[in-house]
Amino acid sequence: LAARMTFTEQELDAEAERLLRALMHVECDARRQWNLPTCRSIAPLTLEINRLKKEKGAIILAHSYVEPEIIYGVADAKGDSYFLSLAAKKSQAPLIVFAGVVFMAETAKILCPDATVVVPDHGSGCSLADSITAEHLRKLKSLYPDAVTVCYINSTAAVKAESDVCVTSGNVYDIVAKLPQRRILFVPDRLMAQNIRTEMKRRGVDKEILSSDGTCMVHEEFTVAQIAEARARFPGLKVVVHPECTAEVAGAADFVGSTGAMMKYVRATTAPYFLMLTECGLVGRLEVEEPGKNFVGGCRLCPYMKLNSLEKIRDVLAAPRPHQVVTLDDDLRRRAARCIERMFELAPTD
Repeated sequence: LAARMTFTEQELDAEAERLLRALMHVECDARRQWNLPTCRSIAPLTLEINRLKKEKGAIILAHSYVEPEIIYGVADAKGDSYFLSLAAKKSQAPLIVFAGVVFMAETAKILCPDATVVVPDHGSGCSLADSITAEHLRKLKSLYPDAVTVCYINSTAAVKAESDVCVTSGNVYDIVAKLPQRRILFVPDRLMAQNIRTEMKRRGVDKEILSSDGTCMVHEEFTVAQIAEARARFPGLKVVVHPECTAEVAGAADFVGSTGAMMKYVRATTAPYFLMLTECGLVGRLEVEEPGKNFVGGCRLCPYMKLNSLEKIRDVLAAPRPHQVVTLDDDLRRRAARCIERMFELAPTD
């Protein structure tokens, strides 16, 4: 964890104490223990990154699923991809470092065309976003010419450019219900599509939901048996899940919602235990921000999110390589932007 800048012992000690105050409650990561020596070991890097950030006028956006030392050590904004893209747009920063996965950085570039957007690791893909290409989507659209194409924000810029409207896990139900078309081609998540069907039926909204076959490699793994076992072990448990989970898991949960909605639910709910069926990074955030709540196992790691590291963030800030810079064809970017703008029209942010 070598830094390339020199800092005084007093600066390093103060930074280690700052990190420890933020990270000491993170217990879901069994790979390490957050104590003073651990925080002291990363202090040179966080100090260097924060100095580089100021020198370059950069903003660092960190998805809730990345490592906690990134979120609480160097990030200017933390949250889900939608929240972070809006934060990028509002910041007007000339340089945006997106610590998440590539499709998220593409979304930031769509909304901030004049900014330089970089990713710490260009290999940080997504099983959902990578499950469908623009060519595949065009073929699906040709099979269902009367359908409106709705893409989940967890999709590439090329797929967004081929879609009519973008949605998030927080606004998908309201937007689908508002669309005048009965037939909806939803991509790329087949499990979320099933949850949309369930919700439309519950609301009494007549929609036919078609979908492609993508899934989130984290959320598809959770099971009803896992929930039943946890409920038996922890009386009074509240089960909180993401709509990327199966319909069976969603049906067995106490709350189903987006990353942001899950956090709001936990903050507002009194319960002896919470089972979070999502990526472990979100549990780590809740352990930091809601230290009085008790979380029991269940979360899973996203290998793509964990490709982000302090070292890679430092390096991309100092001298980004060409493959780390997000570039989009202007016509494609404009078409993808129209898809996102349609989402803002149907589900205003303010």
